[in-house]
Amino acid sequence: MKLTTVTNVSLDGVTQGHRRIDAGTQREAAAPDEEGSGGFERFGWGPPLLDDEASTFISQAFQRADAFLFGRRTYEIFAGSWGAGMDPGNPVGKALNTRPKYVASTSLTDPQWANTTVLFGDVAAAVGELRAEPGGELQVWGSGTLIRWLLHHRLVDQIVLLTYPVVVGQGTRLFPTTGLDIGLELVDLQSTPKGLTIQTYRTTGRPQYETATT
Repeated sequence: MKLTTVTNVSLDGVTQGHRRIDAGTQREAAAPDEEGSGGFERFGWGPPLLDDEASTFISQAFQRADAFLFGRRTYEIFAGSWGAGMDPGNPVGKALNTRPKYVASTSLTDPQWANTTVLFGDVAAAVGELRAEPGGELQVWGSGTLIRWLLHHRLVDQIVLLTYPVVVGQGTRLFPTTGLDIGLELVDLQSTPKGLTIQTYRTTGRPQYETATT
């Protein structure tokens, strides 16, 4: 399977606070941030810019997945919403409830959401085995900490960015200030009426750099 990350991101690279999560119910429709608040105040910057075309893309992407991989926090938020039977006729909910789900966690021991497997120990090897299985996409939604870890270990095959036309100005960014360099090839580009751009990149290993000439 092709490991594909799908991330809602602001123009300045922020992933945190895309949607406002209800602290009581922990219900969230799609791709929440994983890192918690940490003093962040600008929640909910995504929905005002989400239009029908972007929503259709998100729905179709979920349906395209053969399996899902989450960090623990994102998993628990999804389990508390879609796993609790929210919008049972929704195709996103159907995909999430019927397809295999994997969680990279050292502390989750008794997942209640059906079809869930916890990956612990040598997570890199376990993810490598999943990528080697036949199928289409192993998708990662939200899970910013996990995505950065996967990128660091060069385990990502494809990156999908839903880039919103807003500068949030604070919060956790998708890509760290210091990290591995990653070459990318653009394989698809879409735009929506409210100004989102949806970029799909294939990872190509390390990028090429201009060499000094004499």
